[in-house]
Amino acid sequence: QVQLVESGGGSVQAGGSLRLSCEASGYTASSFCMGWFRQAPGKEREGVGTIYTADGMLTYADSVKGRFTISQDNTKSTVSLQMNSLKPEDTAMYYCAAVRLTRASCRFYYNSPGVFAYWGQGTQVTVSS
Repeated sequence: QVQLVESGGGSVQAGGSLRLSCEASGYTASSFCMGWFRQAPGKEREGVGTIYTADGMLTYADSVKGRFTISQDNTKSTVSLQMNSLKPEDTAMYYCAAVRLTRASCRFYYNSPGVFAYWGQGTQVTVSS
């Protein structure tokens, strides 16, 4: 069984940076699709991006390309989301999630929270003007 815990959220001014971390436990499989999602009040949960743990393949939403970077450590127990050039519209609760998927499906389902089986508790990111 997989447990995920996010950390690193906070408040920052527009243009600033934050780094979120997702610590995994009970993570024994080598091939997982790890996703970052976010949800603002009154809005649907949307995909930020994914990393396929077997080979590090990355997928990003168009809205964050060039600004956000997903990475994992050598043990694949920690997945990070480095957020640069933050904008007020990035304000949301950020969640990490995991599911066992094929490499192709991981890319395809980057914006489909319903297919992810394991979820963290979320961490709040607030970007002010």
